[in-house]
Amino acid sequence: GEVVNADHSRRVAIADIPGLIEGAHENRGLGHVFLLHIERTRVLLFVLDVQGFQLHHNLPHRTPFETFGYLCRELELYMPGLTKRPIVVAMNKMDTEGADDEFSIFLEQYKAKLAKLVKVSAILPISCYTGQGLDQLTEMLLEMKYMPYRKPVNLMDTE
Repeated sequence: GEVVNADHSRRVAIADIPGLIEGAHENRGLGHVFLLHIERTRVLLFVLDVQGFQLHHNLPHRTPFETFGYLCRELELYMPGLTKRPIVVAMNKMDTEGADDEFSIFLEQYKAKLAKLVKVSAILPISCYTGQGLDQLTEMLLEMKYMPYRKPVNLMDTE
């Protein structure tokens, strides 16, 4: 995919990595096929459903925070240091009932439980349905394109 600003003067390439499942780092599902694309990215964009997510009716419903935690864990298990790259979280479906409360809960949980381990550049409320926040997200991604590339560091190294 590609993100283009309004006057088409700036572009950034986007790799959509759908279906990253628990165990992807062990090549479950299409794990390594998806994860190989992530190795070449400069910025990680997580688009999360503010109402949570349920992969299958036999599996438990996950909150956006749980989903984000699982995804970060898979990335770190695959390539330690990968989540040290710039990260943007776009919290989608902010037009749905109860979204503001769920967004606040995500922010509280992130700050209390994960902020020291995974630094996020921005957490943006968006709605693909209404267009809320999409211009801001686009501009942010276009600006981040020019950030210097940082090779991941191994979090397991203690020296």
